[in-house]
Amino acid sequence: MTRRAFCAGTVGTAGLAALPLSAQEAATLTARVSTAQLAPVSYPATAVWAYDGQLPGPVLRVPQGGRVTRQLVNALPVPTSIHWHGIRIDNAMDGVAGLTQDPVPPGETFDYDFAVPDAGTYWYHAHTNSMEQVARGLAGALIVEEAEPPEVDRDEVILFDDWLLNPEDAQFMEPFNHPMSLSHAGRMGNLLGANGTYDPVVATRPKERLRLRLINGANARVFILRLHELTGWTVALDGMPLPAPEAVEGELTLAPAQRVDLIVDVVAEAGAEAGLLHLGDDDSWQVLVRMPVESGAASVVRGVPVPLPPNPRVELPSLETARRLEMVMEGGAMAGMASARFEGKDMGFRELAGRGQFWALSGQSGMSDTPFARLERGESVRLKLTNATVFPHAMHLHGMHFREVHPDGSFGPMRDTILSLPDEPLEIAFVADNPGKWLLHCHMLAHAAAGMISWIEVA
Repeated sequence: MTRRAFCAGTVGTAGLAALPLSAQEAATLTARVSTAQLAPVSYPATAVWAYDGQLPGPVLRVPQGGRVTRQLVNALPVPTSIHWHGIRIDNAMDGVAGLTQDPVPPGETFDYDFAVPDAGTYWYHAHTNSMEQVARGLAGALIVEEAEPPEVDRDEVILFDDWLLNPEDAQFMEPFNHPMSLSHAGRMGNLLGANGTYDPVVATRPKERLRLRLINGANARVFILRLHELTGWTVALDGMPLPAPEAVEGELTLAPAQRVDLIVDVVAEAGAEAGLLHLGDDDSWQVLVRMPVESGAASVVRGVPVPLPPNPRVELPSLETARRLEMVMEGGAMAGMASARFEGKDMGFRELAGRGQFWALSGQSGMSDTPFARLERGESVRLKLTNATVFPHAMHLHGMHFREVHPDGSFGPMRDTILSLPDEPLEIAFVADNPGKWLLHCHMLAHAAAGMISWIEVA
């Protein structure tokens, strides 16, 4: 592995980490300083922050309708908290420091205890100074299992990430709040990988059928993926099952924090190689996850998979009676935001930049004392998202899922995170059915840290 290849984020070929952990096997999650061999073994291990010393954190598996019960033990030198991304849970358990709970000081604990109504692929990550803490490694998968899982040979969790490392010693590049990251596309890594290594591998067999749970845990990178020697179907997005499996044809786009569940069949013969490719920065397709096809007993060829069982509370919002709102994304480099309101004061862009604020949502930079909107429980909402910047933004709503509203009035699938592109109209709709204070922010985490964060309140 050369320094040039390191900086280009080239991926290679060794084993996966993070084995599943039953929710009943441990009562704590300890956030602490640890190390991980992110880069090739010719480099030193990287100093990381990790849950239970694992990167990514333990895969938590619970049955649908069960409970997640974990005590966060903070063994870090700074405060922290855990957000359970995509789960429609009680607001007090959402883990947003400063909104739903106080940050957990070093040496202290916090008890998370909540029911999980929805089956699917979710994840957990730090939500105190998340731009830095998630980049340092504080993230893991949360899998809520269906009572009747699909017929597959294996269930694999793949949490993608990229790491911005010093190519001399493989340690994280600092500062994490560099103005370039804050004001441009976000903190983009120079080394790509999955499940805590630059060289992830999933061994397969001919005709094997796998469920691949793909999670984008990167700070800012949008992964453009393609199947290689695999035939596949998308069966769920952001944890929510699709009405019918959709054949994967061409590219898959996975924005930060999004998830996609695939059911794939291995079509390569023994001795060949399947895998997941990604579109590199040089517009060439590169191996991201290698899937060598080993010899052995092969599964029989199976047909199109059946749909996953639907989750509860998937009713369509009423477009006719919905409250109409608009949120305008402003700021960043090359966009010319004139001013915004920050900490109760109207400021020009130069003053905002001096305070580390480069972005705004509808004229508000950073968290405000009052919500963007106060909603009645059960109320339908149509929210127009206007991207007046030159960068994409992965907009994430806590506590609820929404649907894209297409120009013809039809609905897209349920999601909790959606990619907004510059100058492309986008409208979402949802039923405000979960009471509490819920964040709505960009999941390019540097953008959220630099102003692109808001909240709504459901009475």
